Amino acid sequence: MEFSYYPGCVLHSTAWEYDASLRAVCERLGIRLWELEDWNCCGATSAHSLNGELALLLPARNLVIAEQQGLDLLVPCAACYHRSKATAVLLATDPAARAKVEEVFEQPYEGRFQIRHLLEVLGEESTLQQLRERVQRPLTGLKAVSYYGCLLVRPPKVTGAANYEAPDSMDRILAVLGATPLPWSYKTDCCGGGLALTRPDVVERLVDRLCTMAQEAGAECIVTACPLCQSNLDLRQQQAAARFGRDYELPVFYLSELVALALDGPQMARWWGKHLVEPGKLLRAKGWE
Repeated sequence: MEFSYYPGCVLHSTAWEYDASLRAVCERLGIRLWELEDWNCCGATSAHSLNGELALLLPARNLVIAEQQGLDLLVPCAACYHRSKATAVLLATDPAARAKVEEVFEQPYEGRFQIRHLLEVLGEESTLQQLRERVQRPLTGLKAVSYYGCLLVRPPKVTGAANYEAPDSMDRILAVLGATPLPWSYKTDCCGGGLALTRPDVVERLVDRLCTMAQEAGAECIVTACPLCQSNLDLRQQQAAARFGRDYELPVFYLSELVALALDGPQMARWWGKHLVEPGKLLRAKGWE
């Protein structure tokens, strides 16, 4: 199995542990990634709010490059995934937008590939079976809640998600790893990441609600596949707990980190050091550090 790969800006900077753990997982599963040559920022989160032409052309350029590579495109960042999928839908349904892209980049665009997220790839039955066979360190006893955030499954007309109100692909992956995915009703609630600089008061309230509800569900950690959600929940927990008088301290893992842990991937200690809510205590208690 092989994919074109668009890491986006964040996985090459503040979320490099997501990129590193994802690559480690793909190596273990025999999935080859071919990073797009000369890719550019997709414009999330500002271009689509400020400049309609850039909102189209920035992600469209990456799609044009991906079509030249001739493989389905893996986009692990939720914001990049959303912008890429929305642009692909627009190009498939709006002749004027497609004509604009073809004029600017001086080549035809037909959209002869799919845009995939890590959850979609790992959630396929064939990949789940590989995981079952290759787990070396079962995550037995790890109580986790799956958190998708706003952009991975909504709106369904863009993402194509059938179960967009109560997605379960991450739960199924965690269960195959041996973890215990817990039911809760906040899988797709907003964490406020887009307001991190302008309304930290709102962000702290939203983070507090998510952490409080995860704790009430019995979770020991939160698992996500969105860099913005991970950084927001990781960064704001301490402030939110102090403001609202809480005592939660929930590590926020990328799904790829836990998959790599179960597959006994390399250099995991480097990833844990990136977390602000330090996961070492939980990992040591489970005997996994």
